[in-house]
Amino acid sequence: MDIVAPEINDYLLTHSEPADEVLRDLAEQTHRELGGQAGMQITQDEGELLTLLVRLTGARRAVEVGTFTGYSSICIARGLPDDGHLLCCDVSEEYTSVARRYWERAGLTDKITLEIGPAVESLRAQPAGETWDFAFIDADKAGYPAYVEEILPRLRTGGLMVLDNMLRDGRVLAPESDDDRAIHALNEALVADDRVEVVLLPVRDGVTLARKR
Repeated sequence: MDIVAPEINDYLLTHSEPADEVLRDLAEQTHRELGGQAGMQITQDEGELLTLLVRLTGARRAVEVGTFTGYSSICIARGLPDDGHLLCCDVSEEYTSVARRYWERAGLTDKITLEIGPAVESLRAQPAGETWDFAFIDADKAGYPAYVEEILPRLRTGGLMVLDNMLRDGRVLAPESDDDRAIHALNEALVADDRVEVVLLPVRDGVTLARKR
């Protein structure tokens, strides 16, 4: 979703931290090989935002739901300290096989663990208590509420949860599908949830930042 005019979009990308060769090659391969499905990949500016947020929160332990070909996971892992760790949850061996190659190329293999299978099951299998400092959700939209409910109890006080695609190309104003309705309902629920303080930002297709109280 392009919220700003194309010339402003170009300007903001030019004046954001540039993607390096690893991320540029990953984005190019994803678009070349996956065509329209490449739209599931986050953009350069959103990736840099993730890296910066991880660093600003001082996160050491992070979780990602929805890894795809690995762009966001690289950005998150790069924001972690040397002893940091990222758990990635995804259902696709095909897409994440690309991610694995780029993790190795980026020198991040030791920082990342990949769990293949339904994300809710992977999350429920994690220890109870405040396991994570940072979380990123960018997966099947109908699953978002369940992912939030599994992550929040495991997020430390002051930890940050970031959710992507929270505007659904503007369809949250008039939901057209089950996915649209799920995201609209989650937006309503989060802003009323006393466990978190929330801001929904007009970044790409909408990015929600939810800090655990």
